[in-house]
Amino acid sequence: KGVVRDPATGDLQVVTVTPENESRILVHDAHAATPTTAFAISRLADPDTLHQTPIGVFRSVDRPVYDTLMADQLDTAVEQHGKGDLSRLLTGNDTWTVAG
Repeated sequence: KGVVRDPATGDLQVVTVTPENESRILVHDAHAATPTTAFAISRLADPDTLHQTPIGVFRSVDRPVYDTLMADQLDTAVEQHGKGDLSRLLTGNDTWTVAG
């Protein structure tokens, strides 16, 4: 069995591989920049019988996580502006008035 993309609709379908359709067989790249094909493959399962249900890694992309990006941003701010002083910030002259 193999997966081909319908040229008219873009939908994926499971087919028996033959010499005639062998060149159209989809070769999936889990590291592709966009998730489009991975999502389409995940939707191939037959909901009634679950026959030919794809199983495996559909998407594997290395990206930094939030806390790493935040730590890098804080480190950059400290390098550029110094460590800062919370006490000075709270007791300083830079104030505002909230009118309501």
